[in-house]
Amino acid sequence: MNLLEFKDKMFDLACFNINQVYAWKPDFDRNNLTRWTKKGYLIRLRQGYFTFPEYKNKSDYAFYFANRIYRPSYISLHTALAFYGMIPEAVSQITSLTPLKTISFTNEFGEYSYKSVKESLVFGYELKPMANNRTLQFATPEKALLDLLYLYSFYNNEEEIGALRLDEDYLHDDLNKEQLMEYLSRFQSNALEQRVKILFKTYGL
Repeated sequence: MNLLEFKDKMFDLACFNINQVYAWKPDFDRNNLTRWTKKGYLIRLRQGYFTFPEYKNKSDYAFYFANRIYRPSYISLHTALAFYGMIPEAVSQITSLTPLKTISFTNEFGEYSYKSVKESLVFGYELKPMANNRTLQFATPEKALLDLLYLYSFYNNEEEIGALRLDEDYLHDDLNKEQLMEYLSRFQSNALEQRVKILFKTYGL
């Protein structure tokens, strides 16, 4: 198999898996992927998933791969809150929610963490446009905040919620409280409702 022929076929996919390769070339020698990865011609994202090193220089592809290497999933929690400017810290790990099992991967694009939730809670995300007519599955600000309070039970008092240092201007001016409350009702969680009440009290909402 010629690398140039392979790259011409697969490059525009950005992220591809071994099944897509076999669909194109049923007799493909999988050892080529190992050899090309060792030589730096490919980057292994997780078992069976690859990309090309050129994508390291393209914006948003670290997020895009988060959606692609473990599906279904959407980016949420600290990553989404940092993206919207709701928390002050830069976040190195890309955090997502999935109805599948909790898992994590590390590759040249970063650390990817997936938290498991029941399927009924996989909602409240948007398709954000990026280059080449691709989209990112990203939690809305309201859902990212609720996901965080739901999954991290220690956010159950004013001290812990205050320690998040949420941007108060964003909370008062940009957060859609009606949307947040509508999402909250879908969780059907008394504990989460109590945490949201503490959140509102802590930040004067």
